[in-house]
Amino acid sequence: MTGYVLVSGGYTGGWIWRDVAAQLRGGGAEVHPATLTGYGDRRHLAGPATDLETHVEDVVQLIDHADAPKLVLVGHCYGIFPVLGAADRRPERVERIVYVDTGMPEDGESVLDVAPDDASDHVTGRIAQSEDGHTLKPPPLTDTVTWGSLEGIGEAGLEQLARLAAPQPIGTLTQPLRLTGKALELPASGVFCTANGMSIALVEAVVAAGDPRAQRLLDPQVTLHDLPTGHWPMLSAPGELAEVLVRAAAGEGHRLVPAP
Repeated sequence: MTGYVLVSGGYTGGWIWRDVAAQLRGGGAEVHPATLTGYGDRRHLAGPATDLETHVEDVVQLIDHADAPKLVLVGHCYGIFPVLGAADRRPERVERIVYVDTGMPEDGESVLDVAPDDASDHVTGRIAQSEDGHTLKPPPLTDTVTWGSLEGIGEAGLEQLARLAAPQPIGTLTQPLRLTGKALELPASGVFCTANGMSIALVEAVVAAGDPRAQRLLDPQVTLHDLPTGHWPMLSAPGELAEVLVRAAAGEGHRLVPAP
């Protein structure tokens, strides 16, 4: 039995994976959609001390309480930070890490460190204006710097996203990720939501240009997948995303070939 832990991007909770989780469970999988501290129906638990380590521990606890001996950890956008932190602490329980439309943070980097300059400046400005000093209110969906492409999400999905979005604990964005290197040795898959601007073809060009971080993608344990939708595939293409996650869990997908 394949087990999955699903961790979504900022402001959202386990509710966002409902349709994806249903399809995976229909195929016999054990599925744990994560609602991190401060999100969803746990929004009341956020406080000044809530930070990235809090969210890492949330995912560690899901791993420790799962029945499946090996798990596929899925990190979407911000969610890859706690996923990597948890995988680094429980590498023996991780079958594969799946990066869904997100970057590849490394040890010592925070969300603000790896975000593009315009996004980092945008968030830094919002932090300075925080009303309580420790959370950011979810911005309107028109804030494309925060939400990315919403392509493919229907009216009901957009209403749900706006209604259920929870404040983001500031410490989760500013605290550096701490890794020993164990997580980066695990098999991995990347899922690129092409309507949000990234694709396998673009990654191949970045690798060919010699980008040092991208060279990790040449590892034969790494597989890549394109998904023709916006940044929130769990809302815009849940069936297709579930199918991709099953393929990724099986080690299927496109592998990069090193340039001669």
